[in-house]
Amino acid sequence: MKKALVGYYSRTGNTAKMAEMISASLTENGISVDRKEMTEIKAEELAGYDILVFGSPTYYGTMSFEVKRLLDESVKLHGKLDGRIGAAFASSANIAGGNETTVLDILHAFLVHGMLIQGDPKGSHYGPVAVGLPDDRAVEECRRFGNRLAVLAGRVENQSR
Repeated sequence: MKKALVGYYSRTGNTAKMAEMISASLTENGISVDRKEMTEIKAEELAGYDILVFGSPTYYGTMSFEVKRLLDESVKLHGKLDGRIGAAFASSANIAGGNETTVLDILHAFLVHGMLIQGDPKGSHYGPVAVGLPDDRAVEECRRFGNRLAVLAGRVENQSR
């Protein structure tokens, strides 16, 4: 069974709600999920997962310190996350709050690790985003995101055989 880590930082609870929805969707699709706050995750743990999904509120157009700290510490795993699946999501206070730049900054770090990233031709192309409390659109995007990650995990598993 594939194992996913949904790591997030959330000051207001909006990003945490998204993490819950994404975790539920992954679980419904047969993925074993650990959902943790970023401050509870040690970089060494990351190598124990097939899928890493990180979520952050948007601060000054990028990820929170808590997410950045873990990604910076993950340099000691360089090469050990190669071929695993990486994905990201974000929340912001307003519509032009930097959600896409936040998601892309997380994905950039995953790409440096050699991780696999899947875009989405519909909806949130880079990963789910919410403006404030996740609305119906964000809820649907989180559900779709989890479904698509589970399908990708199955494809990656079939390719490696």
